Amino acid sequence: MVTAYCVKDRKKVEIKDPKKVKLKNGKPAISGTCPKCGSKVFRIGG
Repeated sequence: MVTAYCVKDRKKVEIKDPKKVKLKNGKPAISGTCPKCGSKVFRIGG
């Protein structure tokens, strides 16, 4: 279970379809969508 902050809903939500990505500086991050509104959510680290 990975959570991230949804700006639209203004609360922490569980990430739907999480994908591991790497930032330009090489740090890991997780990207996905909000299950309620469908907007993109992002979490650095992980």
